This record gives sequence, structure tokens and C-alpha cells, in this order.
Amino acid sequence: MSASVTEDLIIPSAKVWTDRAFMALPDDECRYEIVNGELVVMGNSGALHGYISIVLSSALFAIVSPQKLGVLFDSSTAFKMKNGNKRSPDISFFAKERFQGIADLPIGFLEGAPDLAVEILSPGNTVEEISTKLVEYFENGTRLVWVINPIQHYVLVYRSAQEPDRLLKRGDCLDGEDVINGFSFAVDQLFQRLSF
Repeated sequence: MSASVTEDLIIPSAKVWTDRAFMALPDDECRYEIVNGELVVMGNSGALHGYISIVLSSALFAIVSPQKLGVLFDSSTAFKMKNGNKRSPDISFFAKERFQGIADLPIGFLEGAPDLAVEILSPGNTVEEISTKLVEYFENGTRLVWVINPIQHYVLVYRSAQEPDRLLKRGDCLDGEDVINGFSFAVDQLFQRLSF
């Protein structure tokens, strides 16, 4: 009769990232997200990605700020999801209704996902990664997502995580719908060639 030896498998638990620890990460010019307790390096964006982000952010700001519709955030802003993940869309908008009773923005993170989340695809993004983000965004309060493909020149518009509502191409317009009332922006303007 032989004795069997069983070894206890030790599965390391994920680190619990406090807001303070996450914010204390070194300023090494990398963007980070917390996904399932793990620190994920988001990497740097290329020139095209950055250009699209600033063009769209500027257009959004031109509507949001004068009309006092809410607050816009850039990609360095992380948001706390219900599951503990911290996500950082490329561009985010929180409607003013979500700031009732708040006069100053916190130094730390806002709870929940933005009303509008914009993701500009990078070469390293996977379908699974974007799909997971969409699910988290909508589970945490997002009402509208724009996923921009800078290489193939299209925008997918989502009102839920299941599937896109629309595919927008050149000649179409992004619409802020009921999230950013009055916002309309030609998709062509996201993908302009330089003409100095």
C-alpha cells in the first residue's frame, strides 16, 4: 500500500490597492489601471491616438463647459468600479447631476463609471479587454460609450455592453444624445490628414 502525498496549493491573493497606494505610484509617464487586484500598465499612446483624444476633448469641452453640463476628464483619471477595479477611459464625462452637494472635486477617485466613456483603440488592445471594460462601464453607471478605431477610421457607439448600436464612418456624426445634449461632431474631423 503506497501512501499518497498531497501538497497544499498556495494561491497568492491579489493585492488590495488603496486609493493612496495607487496614487503614490511613481510618475514614470505610464498609465495604470487596477484589474482584478493586479496593476496593469496601460503603456504610452502614439501620436495619432493623442491627436484624436485632444481633438475630441476640445470639441466636447466647447459644449460641456459653457453650458455647465458636467465635468470632462482625461486618460490619467481613474474611476472606482464596484468590483474594486480602477478604470481610466481615454476621455470621460460625468454629468452635473452626479455632483449634487459636491463643490470641489476629490483629490482621489470618483465612484462609478462616467456617463460617457471614450476608448481610442491602441494596437495592443484586445477584443476581450475592450469587452470587459464595456461590461464594467455599463454596470457602474455609464450611459454611452464611443470606441474609436484610428486605423480603420470608424466609431462604434454603445448604449449597452452587449453589442454596438451604431457603426459610424466618414460622413457620419457623433451625437451626444441625451448624455451631452446638443453635441454633434463630424467623424471626418477625427481622422483628418495634416494640411499645413
